[in-house]
Amino acid sequence: MAADVHKKKSWEVPNGSLAPGDGQHTERSESPTPGLAQGTEPGAGQEGAMFVHTRSYEDLTSPEDGAAAARSPERRRGEPAEQSSMEQISKDFSELSTQLTGMALDLEEEMRPGKEGKLEPSPQTARRDSVLSGKEEEDMTMDAWRMHRKHVFVLSEAGKPVYSRYGSEEALSSTMGVMMALVSFLEAEKNAIRSIHAADGYKVVFVRRSPLVLVAVARTRQSEQEIAHELLYIYYQILSLLTWTQLNHIFQQKQNYDLRRLLAGSERITDNLLDLMAHDPSFLMGAVRCLPLAASVRDAVSSSLQQAKAKSLVFSILLSGNQLVSLVRKKDQFLHPIDLHLLFNLISSSSSFREGEAWTPICLPKFNSSGFFHAHISYLEQEMDLCLLLVSTDREDFFTVSDCKRRFQERLRRRGVHHALQEALRTPFYSVAQVGIPDLRHFIYKSKSSGLFTSPEIEAPYVQEEEKERLLGLYQYLHSRAHNSSRPLKNIYFTGPRENLLAWVTNAFELYVCYSPLGTKAGAINAVNKLMKWIRKEEDRLFILTPQTY
Repeated sequence: MAADVHKKKSWEVPNGSLAPGDGQHTERSESPTPGLAQGTEPGAGQEGAMFVHTRSYEDLTSPEDGAAAARSPERRRGEPAEQSSMEQISKDFSELSTQLTGMALDLEEEMRPGKEGKLEPSPQTARRDSVLSGKEEEDMTMDAWRMHRKHVFVLSEAGKPVYSRYGSEEALSSTMGVMMALVSFLEAEKNAIRSIHAADGYKVVFVRRSPLVLVAVARTRQSEQEIAHELLYIYYQILSLLTWTQLNHIFQQKQNYDLRRLLAGSERITDNLLDLMAHDPSFLMGAVRCLPLAASVRDAVSSSLQQAKAKSLVFSILLSGNQLVSLVRKKDQFLHPIDLHLLFNLISSSSSFREGEAWTPICLPKFNSSGFFHAHISYLEQEMDLCLLLVSTDREDFFTVSDCKRRFQERLRRRGVHHALQEALRTPFYSVAQVGIPDLRHFIYKSKSSGLFTSPEIEAPYVQEEEKERLLGLYQYLHSRAHNSSRPLKNIYFTGPRENLLAWVTNAFELYVCYSPLGTKAGAINAVNKLMKWIRKEEDRLFILTPQTY
């Protein structure tokens, strides 16, 4: 029966169009039609999924349920216990803060009672001001500050500044106060502000996640929904450093608490996340890209990770840059793509992880926002861009987890895949020329059931950074039209002076393709058929089809 399910069968796009076929095809086909059932498209895992099952973009942006998770008396197996003691929470964050800034922040000291029992800043505050003032300042009256295409602000419900993408938070405190006044004014009328659309294409988008308010002012092709999605990433980034439990406890104790003092030194992580979202389509697609790798090599790596396990391990992840090489998870425990993106961002934002073995607390907010895991982060070798991330539930298990890394490296050498990994790292991206379609310039393909996507290296004529950003902007435009909440589209053909683009969204996959401007619509549709056949042919190299568990 299993052989029948995975049997390949040739399909052609019917009548040279992208019209949905009749019925749902359950076989794995070389060229899927829009009626193809989810789980049988190219890139779909054949033996289960690695990530939380997210059928659509809308699933990725579902409202935060951290409050419910924190109040729930039941915990999923393998999740870390909730840290109810402020002493324990302080110790956890001090470890992470030391990793980021070289100085430990004591939350208990920061929140110590004053003479009248009120919470007030400690004398250590003055020593931390130097960390806060290290951020490059831009005056909001300067033209350079106004010319940025996107600003991001985070503030507390009391109007206290928490983060600003550009400029000094202190200088922008009055501006953030106005933002909070807008939010409060509409809430007093039992309403909520979501966005403001101004002249010249400016959008002001608000996201309320108590006790924080996140605001973006953007002049891009992104929709309101996509900008809100990026703001949620910033919110989850803050939770990954503090946990939802700790964040709420702080503001319950002191509503006008200055959260910047606790987050001092982590600004570059948030800055790096915003930079990644501006250039990496992973965030737009809500999916993870795999390093192109021969299936036999990837299977050997995954098997080695699987065997180098410990009782406290929940996830073992091998990555290269922002591409996934292998992921092994504890049975019945699923990672969310957003959590994996945050882990990628943490590693890419600091070069200190290359210097040795790091043991740092990390919250995975989409998995469990109420407590910390502890992550062992290290590179296999200095000259290889391969980072091993081992996520444990036991804060005292460093040496056991470190031994897992040693056993993993031994198994890699024993299996003889070390050289193959080095070869794969020399060409971490493939060329669009390998597809063999003359007018094809670039594409992004996402398998919805696996949460993985693939795309070639961006090549000529998109060599300059401005051209790469323009191409991503066009993809953002197509994505926003396809996922418009009031009128979603399944098929889009866009013609422009420099290129033509096609978007095709089904229940099973999403495909965004960029062509030469000299092509025709009929030629583009025929090219899609050839492209889907090529992806099916190469799927075992471009995707992880057989995810492993402990």
